[in-house]
Amino acid sequence: MSNVNTSPDPAEGPTSPKVPFAESWRFIVKVGVAAHKYGSAASRLEMFLVGLSKRLGYQAVIRSTPSEIVFALRESLDLPQRVEVIATPPPGVDLDKLARLGDLLNELKAGNLSLADSPARLDAIDQVPPPWGRFASMLGYAFVGLGLAPLLGGGWFDTFFATLFSILVYGVVLLSSRLGPAASDWLPFSSAFVVGVLATVVKYWVPELNLVLVILSAVAIILPGYTISLGAGELVAQHIVSGTANLMNGLVCLVKQIAGGWLGVVTTSFVVSGTATGTTTPVDPVWVQLLFPLLLVGLCLAFQVSRRDLPWAVLVSGIAYLGIMAGSSILDANLGNLVGTIIAVVIANLWARQTGRPTSIVLIPAIVMLVSGSIGFRGLASMAGGDLLLGAQQFLQMFVVAMTIVAGIVVGYTIVRPEPGL
Repeated sequence: MSNVNTSPDPAEGPTSPKVPFAESWRFIVKVGVAAHKYGSAASRLEMFLVGLSKRLGYQAVIRSTPSEIVFALRESLDLPQRVEVIATPPPGVDLDKLARLGDLLNELKAGNLSLADSPARLDAIDQVPPPWGRFASMLGYAFVGLGLAPLLGGGWFDTFFATLFSILVYGVVLLSSRLGPAASDWLPFSSAFVVGVLATVVKYWVPELNLVLVILSAVAIILPGYTISLGAGELVAQHIVSGTANLMNGLVCLVKQIAGGWLGVVTTSFVVSGTATGTTTPVDPVWVQLLFPLLLVGLCLAFQVSRRDLPWAVLVSGIAYLGIMAGSSILDANLGNLVGTIIAVVIANLWARQTGRPTSIVLIPAIVMLVSGSIGFRGLASMAGGDLLLGAQQFLQMFVVAMTIVAGIVVGYTIVRPEPGL
């Protein structure tokens, strides 16, 4: 039974082997697959697994993409290298399990847990039920719709129906998970189609309803803004394969959502005619500020942030939003996104240093809050509605926002270097 309690300098070569090669290999693969499943970014996953391999006494090369992980491990330069490609399902975001995995690795590093006992603990983490049950998760979806619609300039009718339809989207998510992989692949299309149909029916009796805003707010929780920003960042960091895959997956998801929403609106318009256009009165700014915290809480519930970490995740997202507002008031929204991202990254890294927990726990909700995908959604929706110039401008703005997020992450990591963890 072997303990791992050393922390060699990453610049140094591997330490002398402390555990058998086969046992180390199985553990490294198991950790990599689990971290990928729970939402660890490719760059951080690769960096961490290489460091873990060095602590175990071996040299490793790791390459992670959304669909597979390449593991290459050898004991020394003069010995053969074992290489294996592990196919993985599309990564999700389960920040509670990612935090538990980080705690396990900290225990292992401190010598409080043996490597032989670790695989059983990893299996136990995978079986842990979500910290928030279905009702709390449903509230998370509802809170996102309730907080986002007024933030985007919607009126009370828009806010009410966005909240209601967000709950329906959660129902579609549950149903898709039961029907299998094919239904999950078409979740962006099916959820937007259902909301598009219902929103068009409602607009017949509520002419001032803003269809695009309501659909966007209702499906916001599954918008691919984070995936697109992550892909852009990985391309900048020269993770070409993973970056291209994430970027394309995000764009495909966005197109599916637009196609679903547009088809739902068009199909229903043939049946329900006479949908007049009215004027929407935005929600009073005081109410926008009061409802905004619900958006932050909703994101944390949807991403299964643990009860222990939820206050910190909400706090970091809230401070990042204040940075966005400050930067926007000085120059424009792009500077606001940059400042907000820098603040979120710096605080997240400081928090991770103090707690020893993965940075992603508090950083992912803050990045998602920037909803760069929503800009692309509105852009494609405008083009589908015939306004090609406005749509193209909004769609390109999505990439500008993604790049400001990437720049903010780079600057934030320069100010406070991240811990070599998940």
